[in-house]
Amino acid sequence: LQLFISFLLALFLSSSLYAKSQAKIQDEITAIVTKIVDGDTIKIKYKGQEESIRLIGIDTPESKANKKAKKDAQRSKSDLEKITSMGRDSAKFTATLVKTGDEVKIEFDVRPRDQYGRLLGYVYLSNGKMLNEEIVKAGYANIMTYPPNVKYQERFLKAYREARENKRGLWKE
Repeated sequence: LQLFISFLLALFLSSSLYAKSQAKIQDEITAIVTKIVDGDTIKIKYKGQEESIRLIGIDTPESKANKKAKKDAQRSKSDLEKITSMGRDSAKFTATLVKTGDEVKIEFDVRPRDQYGRLLGYVYLSNGKMLNEEIVKAGYANIMTYPPNVKYQERFLKAYREARENKRGLWKE
């Protein structure tokens, strides 16, 4: 009987550990970049399909004159062309860090998708650096946090302050 109980306990623990390891795999995946959409969104090959992934914690200006760009221009009392020009600069910068065909690691947070069905993630480049953070550090993004995905909020805030203080990227003027 004791041997049977030990067997059941071992089976339970190993299945519990297996479940935890599977959960970890789901928290981080490897994917191939298929397109740079703009400064804060890329497309990847994920589970056999092309998916958009929105970079968690950051927001770059819109690169096209859409509804959000118009709203941002009104809110910031800025010219729509200036907003979209900054958006194109952000997209170009993102494209210098990650390219079509690159293999990246994606770390998910609490909520894996947004209201538009896009994946939400922290994207890690082959050199181990986080794409989200690198864009902020270089001054090409604002920080934007939507709970519950707040894991690196302080890290992004520090990078943002540094970029503004040192007049990098969009803050050169």
